[in-house]
Order: sequence, then structure tokens, then C-alpha cells
Amino acid sequence: MPGKSARADNGACLGILMLETRFPRILGDVGNPNTWPFPVKIRIVPDASPQRVVREGAAGLLDAFCETAAELVAEGVDGIGTTCGFLSLFQDDIAARCSVPVATSSLLQAAFIQRLLGPRKRVGILTISADSLTEAHLTAAGVPANTPVLGTEGGREFTRAILNDEPDLNVDLARQDILDAGAELLAAYPDVGAILLECTNMAPYSKSLQVATGVPVFDIYTFLTWFQSALSPRDFTADASTLR
Repeated sequence: MPGKSARADNGACLGILMLETRFPRILGDVGNPNTWPFPVKIRIVPDASPQRVVREGAAGLLDAFCETAAELVAEGVDGIGTTCGFLSLFQDDIAARCSVPVATSSLLQAAFIQRLLGPRKRVGILTISADSLTEAHLTAAGVPANTPVLGTEGGREFTRAILNDEPDLNVDLARQDILDAGAELLAAYPDVGAILLECTNMAPYSKSLQVATGVPVFDIYTFLTWFQSALSPRDFTADASTLR
């Protein structure tokens, strides 16, 4: 059974399963508590490094994620999110073992975004590592077949600094890597009508990417904000003026 609710006056409390990292979690990063306009509880999953989760497919880490999720539920969170899109592999397993709703990956938005675009446009995915994002990850998230995927591996900063878990991050260079990848995605696939960011660490650059490309950009922030809003919907009837 869930513990006593951890929610505050501004809505449901979201539990976030965070990888064990040392790279800077700047404002906009899912692992920075100041990113969120609602209460969060962030818990590090032991041994869940970027190397193990992204490059090694999170092998052997399912129990650690489920146990950490259970700890957060016991503390009263209303839902569970994570700090890595590659954890779509664990969506069904963590959800099955949790008593609260679970949203492991921004990739879970893909099919819905595609429905928004109509038949002549496609959603395109930017990922931190196209080589590591397998068909299994995409299938687990329900990503439509033939969805374009492009990685930031060819950049100068973002993929290297995050996946190698470096203590320093050049934000300007990281932003340029995202912008370059977005431009390359649209050039290669002119029918892309929206961009979905797999990597949670890309969210700080979503606005810059949307301005540069002119298409909607969806990320972990858009996803978990939507998710959290349903865990504790706004009570319009509490405002007496709505009854007049």
C-alpha cells in the first residue's frame, strides 16, 4: 500500500528515479528539482550509470529500479518518472510492480504526437546515442514503425559529456549539438512535423531547438508535466467564482 501522500498545495508529488551521475544537472534537467513547478522526490538508483543504462542496455538493473521505486511509493509519491529515456525497456516491469502510475521515458509520447500531426507528417526522434537506441527500446515505448531517429554522437560536447559522466559541461556547445542534430534531422526527413527528445538531459535546450526549427518540440518536461497534472487535477469548483 502507498504511504502517506507526499503532495503539497501545488499538486501531486512525483517520484523520480535518477541515474547515478556526476555531470551537471542544469535548470531544465529532469534531475534538477528546481525544474519542476510541483513537488518532487528524487532518488538515485545505485550503480545505474549512463554507461550501464545507455550503452549496456540497463542489464541487471531492473530490480534496483523497482526497489527504488517502491521506496518512493512508500514515502507517498503519487507517480514515478525517471531521468533516462532508455528506461522504456523497464516500463511494463516497473509499472507492474508499482501501486502508482509510472512514466519511464519521453518516448512514450511518440504515438500520441504522431496522431496530432496527421498522415503527411511524422514525428522525429533526437537521441543521445542512435547506436544504443535499439528496436527493443522503441517497441517497448510504442513508437510507430519507421519513425526517424537521429543521434547527437557527431557533436562536440553533449553526448560525450553526458555518457562519459564528466563533471563539467559546456552548455553553449551542448546546445549547438542539439541544434545541429535538429537541423540534420529535418534536412534528412523533410516530412518531420515535430521533434521528440529521447534524452532527458536535452530538455534545457528545447526552446532553442523549437525556435531554430519552427516545429513543436516534445521532451521529458512536457511529458511529466502532463503526467503529474492528471495525478492531482486542478479543482475548478474550489473557486467560488466558477459557480456564479
